[in-house]
Amino acid sequence: MRHLLDSTDLTTQEIEKIVLRALDIIAHPQQYAEACKGKKLATLFYEPSTRTRLSFTAAMMELGGQVLGFSDARSSSVSKGETVADTVRVVSAFADIIAMRHYKEGAPRVASEFSRIPVINAGDGGHSHPTQTMTDLLTIRRELGRFDHLTIGLCGDLKYGRTVHSLIKAMRRYEGVHFVLIAPKELALPDYMKAELGDAYTEVSTLEEAMPVVDVLYMTRVQQERFADKDEYERLKDSFILDERLMELGKPSMIVLHPLPRVNEITVGVDKDPRAAYFRQVENGKYVRKAIIYTLLSDEYMHAEPTGHHGETSSCACHNDRCIATTEPVEQKSYIDADGVKRCFYCDHML
Repeated sequence: MRHLLDSTDLTTQEIEKIVLRALDIIAHPQQYAEACKGKKLATLFYEPSTRTRLSFTAAMMELGGQVLGFSDARSSSVSKGETVADTVRVVSAFADIIAMRHYKEGAPRVASEFSRIPVINAGDGGHSHPTQTMTDLLTIRRELGRFDHLTIGLCGDLKYGRTVHSLIKAMRRYEGVHFVLIAPKELALPDYMKAELGDAYTEVSTLEEAMPVVDVLYMTRVQQERFADKDEYERLKDSFILDERLMELGKPSMIVLHPLPRVNEITVGVDKDPRAAYFRQVENGKYVRKAIIYTLLSDEYMHAEPTGHHGETSSCACHNDRCIATTEPVEQKSYIDADGVKRCFYCDHML
């Protein structure tokens, strides 16, 4: 069975097929109005969400399916101590496909090991968010017409930003893509993610340096919920703010993306600029999630050979305190990446 847990679970050919499917859905919505009739999507959201949860719900409803699940783990048996594995075993009896958001990194991968139906990772801690990445890719295709030979500026919280991590994993596979990293040192891209980039990145300390060269500026908020130290959050939250003055430094063809919600990292004055694509990006999220649900439930995809890494039993415990393996009784696993580094099977951190 195929799941969508990470950007690397999809080949570039599969990414292209899903993007083309989303474009076809945009062009011919009525042809898909009953594509998932009789099917049920379970949305298991252990963290708050507006766009992702509602876009999954709208996507399934517009495909003719139904939706069940929870938007607050406190209203489920999780509040009684039920594990991810047990929750998914139960939900597999009631639904045809699962979309899961969890605050622990690797939780959807654990779910996939016990589920009898496809699992979609709707965001796990600061680790990965593949459907947001597919939303970003559809937006880039619709706005710029290509994935290759782009300079992408990543600004804000690059340490905990799962959307950033997923986008890097997807885009680094395309020819001529270069990343410009714009973050305070406390929120810099983790070393294990820099290893994914090789020499295809530049680090700068100001937005002024990045604006003239980027084709895509990907803004992110500093995420209060990822900080144990409130004072540190207060000190860093206003590190980079995109305003109308800075927009004047950008290329006429540049686009600004943001996974949202924003706090104050993009001023409202920027919204009027036609290069501000983040609200168009939101709508693209519904279309691409329709394409993903449709694809995962199709016979062709359901019986395809899985991609992504495969685990090996390891005696090395993961020491990432945000990893699901540190809080739930899962088998410790590792895998060897393309550079020969041993990583945690669930959260991708180096062991």
